[in-house]
Amino acid sequence: MSPLKIKRGSSSHSAYDLRDYHEQTIERHTLAVVVDNEAGVLARVIGLFSGRGYNIESLTVAEIDHTGHRSRITVVTTGTPSVIEQIKAQLGRIVPVHEVHDLTVEGPSVERELALFKVTGKGDARVEALRLADIFRANVVDSTLESFVFEVTGTSEKIDAFAELMRPLGLSELARTGVAALARSKADDKPS
Repeated sequence: MSPLKIKRGSSSHSAYDLRDYHEQTIERHTLAVVVDNEAGVLARVIGLFSGRGYNIESLTVAEIDHTGHRSRITVVTTGTPSVIEQIKAQLGRIVPVHEVHDLTVEGPSVERELALFKVTGKGDARVEALRLADIFRANVVDSTLESFVFEVTGTSEKIDAFAELMRPLGLSELARTGVAALARSKADDKPS
């Protein structure tokens, strides 16, 4: 707070913009890292984040090339623009890393996440859970007399919204895969 007890930032009650332009904002970035598929590589990549105190919001890893023994690590992280640049530079220096792509700045990308929700309930709560699942295009992948297991695919925001709606209806367990992301093709990209 300033001595006049005016909070920093713009206000609908003020004609002045009081934001500090030297203060950098925290941004969310999705990084795609192609690495050798060998023992210890994931530990080295994650060690870079934990050793420097960088946050990981989401992490997915899978082999993408069986013959070339390559895997893709998709990391969603947050930080100031300078921290994000530092993370990308440090990732690029790790020996088994072949490519580092910041999907957030390289252009449009598609991000999806899969989640499983176990909702326990009876009567009206059960009917309401099915109604909401239909609205969210959730699939029922398991059903008992006391519970449903729903499968939801979509953006992280869609998963979060579905979870918030299911909590009062008896959400008892939740499992999420983490974000999988790909850059969208540009108009000048041609298949090889």
